[in-house]
Amino acid sequence: MNDAAFKTGTDRLAEVRRRIAEAARAAGREPASVTLVAVSKTHGADRVQELLDAGQRVFGENRVQEAEGKFPLLRARHPDLELHLIGPLQTNKTRDAVALFDVIQSVDRDRLAAILAKEMERGGRQLRCFIQVNTGEEPQKAGVLPADVDGFVAKCREAYKLPVVGLMCIPPVDEEPALHFALLAKMAARNGLGQVSMGMSADYETAIKLGATHVRVGTALFGARGT
Repeated sequence: MNDAAFKTGTDRLAEVRRRIAEAARAAGREPASVTLVAVSKTHGADRVQELLDAGQRVFGENRVQEAEGKFPLLRARHPDLELHLIGPLQTNKTRDAVALFDVIQSVDRDRLAAILAKEMERGGRQLRCFIQVNTGEEPQKAGVLPADVDGFVAKCREAYKLPVVGLMCIPPVDEEPALHFALLAKMAARNGLGQVSMGMSADYETAIKLGATHVRVGTALFGARGT
């Protein structure tokens, strides 16, 4: 049996942190310039608590409802916990998302941007926002098309006054991710955005080499679903 099956969450966290630090140094960067977002979707609060006990504080969830079932109590125990929404956000869940999350990584359309701005003002909370870019122009995938990024970023900033801090992407599974990471970093730099969320368990070291400031790691930390 694979030895990885016997690793604890604490062991996995230490390994991922080590690899992040090595990738950053190899790219001439400080390890602290990369934020590890531990993707806890489908895993229970006890698994999250294990990583909290080991010092991890930044987590990512795909669905508002699932996060609502796990994180209020965890946040009460750990007020410095930071929660990112990394999955698609339905407009009818925007108010709940603004109340629960600290960062929205999946701003991908005009109507959502407008409603987010309204709910942030109503709730008195300013959540950092990433624009999700559909770098592979996949019809089934959310995200702004590369050709529309500059205009959408400008509109989010100027018309909606959203605190846009960066760009996010999920490359096509059957394409070389480095090409998409390089494209995203170039678009972010062109728009004066200092944060780039890209790279997951299989390719986060490549993403760091190409400028990722946030890597979204799930399987490498929690194991496959149900383990």
